[in-house]
Amino acid sequence: MMPDQSNPAAPILSVNTLKMHFPVSGGILRRTKGKIYAVDGISFTVKKGDTMGLVGESGCGKTTAGRTILRLYKPTSGDVIFEGKNLSRLPKEDLRKTRQHMQMIFQDPFESLNARQTILEILEEPFIIHNIGSPQERSVAVFKLLEKVGLPKSAAGLFPHEFSGGQRQRIGIARAIALNPRMIVCDEPVSALDVSIQSQILNLLLDLQKDMGLTYVFISHDLAVVKHMSDTIAVMYLGKIVEHADADLIYRNPLHPYTKALISAIPVPDPAFKRKRIILSGDVPSPASPPEGCRFHTRCPITIDRCRIEEPELTAHNENPNHLVACHRSSENPERL
Repeated sequence: MMPDQSNPAAPILSVNTLKMHFPVSGGILRRTKGKIYAVDGISFTVKKGDTMGLVGESGCGKTTAGRTILRLYKPTSGDVIFEGKNLSRLPKEDLRKTRQHMQMIFQDPFESLNARQTILEILEEPFIIHNIGSPQERSVAVFKLLEKVGLPKSAAGLFPHEFSGGQRQRIGIARAIALNPRMIVCDEPVSALDVSIQSQILNLLLDLQKDMGLTYVFISHDLAVVKHMSDTIAVMYLGKIVEHADADLIYRNPLHPYTKALISAIPVPDPAFKRKRIILSGDVPSPASPPEGCRFHTRCPITIDRCRIEEPELTAHNENPNHLVACHRSSENPERL
């Protein structure tokens, strides 16, 4: 059922059992030998004007999820419903028009910008693609975008290599907001930047969200950054969402042992405060051959026999219907987890 966009409480984005599997081929004839289960059945909703943080270790599938939501990858199965339109089934021309309202900020600001184009040409491109404005109007719009992200008009005539990493990310943000989108997927937008610059970019994103009414899907491996930015948080592990709740609730009362381990790694700025560090053994299994049962059981410190044979569903916890967790032991005494 499509969300009612006339209802202000309706989600702007609904992701339903989304899967993105990549074929693995080999041999002389390049036959398909298997699959990489990068995203394997995730579901969530995002309210208009909110930020949903998507967090997990490298290789968990969060970047693939973000790209699949925007149909940069055509999903293997599942539905992505944006403002009542099912992007998974949208014809090519309709999808092109819809992309005006949903954009992406990439992790590496240098790789995402064309080194052979000036900043003016880079920022004009969205207007040209969607046939918006005259050349003069586009130039004026570019100057306004530069001002909005804290760069001088003189930046328009320069090339990407003439800027610092933080400045290049500001240009990437300017490109993302050029067409006044309603939703932006932020793919680790500060992970490639110096710590001193990260807070400036995060505050810029928050200011733009407030001024433009933007909705963010904020992808990161840094839980401290996600906590600062997000209204809700979904924790991913090996292609699956293992916990999803309001940001404050996740940090105050994490239920999944993987979430607990991630939170225990967040640095605390108080030297007198001692947090028990949870060290996970082993590496993340290959997404080409995920474990049977619970995918986390090979590294989980509290695994039981049931975990090895039965995959837990993402369901509401007994104490809070808005706190979803995929763990067979989540209903037990929290002190034991």
